[in-house]
Amino acid sequence: MIGDLQTAALVGSDGSIDWLCLPRFDSAACFAALLGGDEHGSWRLGPAEGGRCTRRRYRGDTLILETEWDTPQGSVRVTDAMPPRGEAADVVRVVEGLGGRVLMRTEMRLRFGYGKVTPWVRCHEGHLSAIAGPDAAWLDADVPLVLEDAAAHAEFSVGEGQKVTFVLTHQPSHHDRPPKPDALDAIADTEAFWTDWIEDLRYEGEWSEAVRRSVITLKALTYAPTGGILAAATTSLPEEIGGVRNWDYRFCWLRDASFVLQAMLGTGFLAEAKAWRQWLLRAAAGDPAELQIMYGLDGLHWLPENVLDWLPGYEGSAPVRIGNAATRQFQLDVWGETIDALHLARQADGMPDEDAWDLQLALMAFVSENWDRPDDSLWEVRGEQRHFVHSKVMAWAAFDRAVQAVERFGLDGPVERWRELRDRVHAQVCEQGFDASRNTFTQFYGSKGLDAALLLLPQVGFLPWSDPRIVGTVEAVQRELAHGEYVLRYDTEADSGVDGLPGKEGAFLACTFWLVDALHGIGRADEARELFERLLKTRNDLGLLSEEYDPRTGRHLGNTPQAYSHVGLVNSARRLSGAHSAKDPHAVERQGTSEGKG
Repeated sequence: MIGDLQTAALVGSDGSIDWLCLPRFDSAACFAALLGGDEHGSWRLGPAEGGRCTRRRYRGDTLILETEWDTPQGSVRVTDAMPPRGEAADVVRVVEGLGGRVLMRTEMRLRFGYGKVTPWVRCHEGHLSAIAGPDAAWLDADVPLVLEDAAAHAEFSVGEGQKVTFVLTHQPSHHDRPPKPDALDAIADTEAFWTDWIEDLRYEGEWSEAVRRSVITLKALTYAPTGGILAAATTSLPEEIGGVRNWDYRFCWLRDASFVLQAMLGTGFLAEAKAWRQWLLRAAAGDPAELQIMYGLDGLHWLPENVLDWLPGYEGSAPVRIGNAATRQFQLDVWGETIDALHLARQADGMPDEDAWDLQLALMAFVSENWDRPDDSLWEVRGEQRHFVHSKVMAWAAFDRAVQAVERFGLDGPVERWRELRDRVHAQVCEQGFDASRNTFTQFYGSKGLDAALLLLPQVGFLPWSDPRIVGTVEAVQRELAHGEYVLRYDTEADSGVDGLPGKEGAFLACTFWLVDALHGIGRADEARELFERLLKTRNDLGLLSEEYDPRTGRHLGNTPQAYSHVGLVNSARRLSGAHSAKDPHAVERQGTSEGKG
């Protein structure tokens, strides 16, 4: 991935940009070959003979990608970057000869509207222009470009020390063409931006390289104008190759808020934490009954789900969806996650709380009246609504954080009612959501299945790690949901198919990081470290993680890069390396006030 904090491109190991949405993460793609073929838009730049690169890497702690090929004729490097956004979005590509002389080829096929719209393309002296509806783009190159089938082609050779530059610029078609950036200056500006930014990192634990790359990835998934952090840079990459579990993740999920705040605050990025919290306050403002699980990058509420039937999907995995119908679901845990995030921010230095309490009071009024309703769970199941245990526990967390706000911070609210509801929820979960015969909490009341989210119960303070019911639950999840050593979110076939969808999915990487935390929490620290080390080896060659992983094939599955996975990595590294403590207000464990009643 390369990006400019407003959108991102995915570059393949063959030098082809196969995914890019302009001008924003959630705009229509102009390169959509990732979900189809070259005819749906791509930009390849590499040796004319083709093939995968010999090696690739990010340049230090930046988002500048360096891809190198060793060929019989010589060696060459392609440097890709998206400089910090100025007047327009730019993609900069620089070819550099490293030795010998290599014949290179580029082929850029712009197809706006997710590969549906072929633009009007013209060649001018020194550049190419493309326009279609609201979109305009210009390609400047140091070599002559030839037009064929509305695509730009060029063949050229580079020797040692020679450089050839390409710059693709996008601008709304009703605007004048912006100034062309100097490619080499743009690369230098990009390097300076990331080098300066990473200096704020405050992490002294083990696995520093992995943590640094993960926080860079989280920053790259941030929409700078609003501070919103999207779940992933892509849509419809399948959770099962050839399956239908393909969703659009280019939005901001409220439940990610507390986990993201933990990672950002715990590594020293207070400015990003503040921006994310402000996005959260704006998005959640309004009628608490209308709170959604996710919003657009700017807080947009309306995210209708549609199918792009002209795209065959990644390796034939259809349908390709844009938008997300899960916005219409009732997911009780979101109220708890939002209140927990506001509580976490309240504990942090330099995070003013003037507006947050009024919002929290409104959210608490809704939770007080609706906590006993069945819901669709944090996993956004499309089957029957149930009384999901994790959802109820997050309602408990909402009451607990509200009580703490009064007791610890002197805020005003109906604390006696909140205490009574907190205890009532706790007793109900322990009575109806616990299977004494198996010594484990269950996915929902009366369920025979399990849920990896049960690993979070002690993290939110519902019960201590030492409680036998927690130990039993951790062991049950590891026994019944581990696929190899990687953890499924839940068993899709349990309880006659709880999610209402056909097919299966891969192991969920964030859940596997939760297992790392849980094993550490119940005293199996060595096993936790071993599992964490194996998870690090799951990253691709650039240190990136997708949503899911198939241990049978060694393939990543689902949308990529996935913020939730990288947040899990950062928080687990902090826990295992001792980079947080219970006295630290930024600690991974949120300290609940329950005494384990029930």
